[in-house]
Amino acid sequence: MRRGPDVSPSAFARGLDEAGDSKNRANQQKHGVSFEEAGELFTSGAEYLEIFDPDHSEMEDRFISIGPIRRGIVLVVWTERDEDTIRLISARWATQREQALYHQHMDERS
Repeated sequence: MRRGPDVSPSAFARGLDEAGDSKNRANQQKHGVSFEEAGELFTSGAEYLEIFDPDHSEMEDRFISIGPIRRGIVLVVWTERDEDTIRLISARWATQREQALYHQHMDERS
């Protein structure tokens, strides 16, 4: 569990530019959440669960983060291109199992 990485709005914006409008729209249509909305997870200062994803990190380090945004609990797959760019790969609403995992880790912190 960790508090969001030190993501400046400009670093997040560079990642959105890199992802592209078409990928963002496709993600929103498929999963019902835009990259901008999912990015609240990193810019709000809320605590979230972060998991390194070794199965999908052959070319770049990928992470799975689960945590709260205004409309609910979201799961975000992302990579850090460099210190100044966070690129979102996918964002969707967390399943009940993933939400339970997030809440379990939050309870362990209390």
